[in-house]
Amino acid sequence: MKKGIYILPNGLTLIGMFAGFYAIVMAINGNYVLASWAVIVAIVFDSLDGFVARLTGSATRFGIELDSLSDLVAFGVAPAVIIYLSSIRSFGRPGWVAAFMFVACGALRLARFNVQMVTTEKRYFMGVPIPAAAFVLVSLIIFANERGLDSDGSLFVLILTFALALLMVSTLRYHGAKEINFTKRKPFWLLVAIVLVLVIIAIHPQIALFSFAIIYIAVGIIENIYLFMRRRKEKSHEAH
Repeated sequence: MKKGIYILPNGLTLIGMFAGFYAIVMAINGNYVLASWAVIVAIVFDSLDGFVARLTGSATRFGIELDSLSDLVAFGVAPAVIIYLSSIRSFGRPGWVAAFMFVACGALRLARFNVQMVTTEKRYFMGVPIPAAAFVLVSLIIFANERGLDSDGSLFVLILTFALALLMVSTLRYHGAKEINFTKRKPFWLLVAIVLVLVIIAIHPQIALFSFAIIYIAVGIIENIYLFMRRRKEKSHEAH
C-alpha cells in the first residue's frame, strides 16, 4: 500500500460497487426494473476492471480483494434484495432463506475463487460465476416486466434462486471470457458472432438478455452431463 494503487482498474471496480449499492436503494424504493438494470451496469464495469487490469499489467492482490468485495455487494446482496422484495417475500421464511442462501453461496463462491487463483490456475470457472447468477435473476425481473408478467409469489423464482445458489458452489465447469486471449488472432466467424449477438440484444434487449442468461446456465449443465458420461464411459472401457 505504501507504493500506491492503480487508479483505473480499482476505480472501475468502485463504479461497479456504486451501481450495486444504487440497485439496492432502488429496490428498497420499489423500482425493481431500474435496480435490475443497475446490476447489469455493475456487470459491465466488473468485466472492464478485470480486462483493463490484465491489459495494463496492473493486477494486484489489493485489486483482487476489492473486486471480490464489490462483487459481493453488486452480485450477491443487490440481486438477493431485488428478488426478495419483488418476487419471493410473500413466501415468508422460505423467501428470505432463499435470498440469504444466494448471498451466502455467492460469498463462498468468491472465497473459493480467490483461493484457487493462488493454488491453481484454471481457464474455466468451477461453479457458476456470481455475476452470471446475478444476471439470471435481474434479467428475469426485466423480462417479466416487459412481458407484463407478475413475478410476485412465483414458485419458479423461488426454486430458481435456490438452484442458482447451489450452482455457484457446485463443481460444475463453466466457461468465461477469460478463456479468450484477445492478444492473438481469432477466426473471422467469432467477430461475426459478436455482431449478431449485439444486433439481437439491440432489437429486443429485455427478451434477449434473459434468453442468453438461461442458455448460458443450460449449456453449462448439458456440457457437464456430457463430460460426466464421457468419463464414465472411458472408465468402463479401462475396466474391461
